Amino acid sequence: MKAPLQVAGAPKAIGPYSQAQVVRLHGGGRLVYTAGQVGLDPKTGELVPGGVPEQTAQVLKNLAAVLAGAGLTLADVVKTTVYLADMQDFQAMNEVYGRQFPDAPPARTTIAVVGLPRGARVEIEAVATGRDP
Repeated sequence: MKAPLQVAGAPKAIGPYSQAQVVRLHGGGRLVYTAGQVGLDPKTGELVPGGVPEQTAQVLKNLAAVLAGAGLTLADVVKTTVYLADMQDFQAMNEVYGRQFPDAPPARTTIAVVGLPRGARVEIEAVATGRDP
């Protein structure tokens, strides 16, 4: 069974999608699949000022807010996909990303794309797992 998740502490969806889907597994476990998050400030709906480091930090805050709505944290993330508008930004993104996942980081795929919503430089989606509260 799946259930959409919408939380107030993360930017509202800018299209017809949920911030995340929570999938309940047999035996009390669950998987949470987040939508991709860009560096939007949830209060203003605008990209945070600065470059890739600032956007990456905001993306991770947004992901943490979505996961908190499911009772999870970034420590529960098992897989991420990172989309970069330019692979030249990899190191800047990676430095900020690495600080959030210092121990046992999740599996990750990083992809360069032609463009991202709202002119963002970085977008990250995540899959997290946990037990029912």
